[in-house]
Amino acid sequence: MNRREMLVSVGGGVSAALLTAAARGAPAPKTTAVGVCIHSYMIRPKVERLRGNAGAITDPPAFLEHCHRLGAGGIQIGIGVRDESYTARLRKRAEAYGMYVEGTAGLPREEKDVARFEATVRTAKAAGASVVRTVMMPGRRYEQFDSADAFRQAVERGRKSLELAEPVAARHKVHLAIENHKDQRAGERLAVLRHISSEYVGMCVDTANSIVLLEDPMEVVRAYAPWARAVHLKDQRFRECEDGFLAADVPLGDGVLDLAEMVRVLREARPQVRFSIEIHTRDALKVPCLTPTYWAAMADVPARDLARALQMVRAKASPEPFVQVSGMPLEKQLELEEANVRRSLAFARDRLGL
Repeated sequence: MNRREMLVSVGGGVSAALLTAAARGAPAPKTTAVGVCIHSYMIRPKVERLRGNAGAITDPPAFLEHCHRLGAGGIQIGIGVRDESYTARLRKRAEAYGMYVEGTAGLPREEKDVARFEATVRTAKAAGASVVRTVMMPGRRYEQFDSADAFRQAVERGRKSLELAEPVAARHKVHLAIENHKDQRAGERLAVLRHISSEYVGMCVDTANSIVLLEDPMEVVRAYAPWARAVHLKDQRFRECEDGFLAADVPLGDGVLDLAEMVRVLREARPQVRFSIEIHTRDALKVPCLTPTYWAAMADVPARDLARALQMVRAKASPEPFVQVSGMPLEKQLELEEANVRRSLAFARDRLGL
């Protein structure tokens, strides 16, 4: 897609440039079973708002069309609360394309939130989703919490939210997939899942997130695999920095994670689980694991895990500095975001057999 087409896409609708290309006889991309998580598009929605086309890419039918033209196998997106005609149109279009739909939703925090949550789950199911991805706690643990007590309180609130949400999920037979969202380590999260003890509450396994909590990515995937209800396929590269290390999302295959083995483990444990690309086109995240503030809510993490994580970073360090996405012209950011998604889908199809 050239720059002119990119600007047409931003200004006139998500798929305008792709429709233009199709009209010119451009070949359709090869298809893959892998879908795309809406969080892979963080730059485009901001630009659309600036240019008066708010919500184009984040509207589920538009996102479905866009991902279909990319050759993706499905979408994971917040659908909200919609009427029957809206969900029927979305479901039928996805079925016609042979694509899956997964929802996303926030958990109920109090009893008064349950009705809203149930309406969201009901809408997702009506749109064809059997899985709704969610998170248990906000933010990154080492940034969000300044003490172990604050973290424990957040865990308790998250556990209560799941206790409110589980009967809703069970009633509608929709699986809640809780992402390892840079919040709990594997042992902590598995204790919560065992406490809830429901076939309708499992994991959205992110293949990279847990490294920022000093966990080995492969060990985390193995631990979560039996609980997997959805997967965020993600690859990363690392570099040391003064206070710890930098973690950068990169297109699948450009990073250091053993994605082929991760896919094998997940498919062996949960043959029907669906994989969605999630790549954030942004500056690398700083993981300040050598500072006191990082350890405020991480004091029970063994020193050996810190040593192992830093050894991995050093052994697999990126030979080149990371791209500063925020310093690029806006059109270049858009082009890079789209290219990252396309390259990831191609890798999943051609190299991972998905």
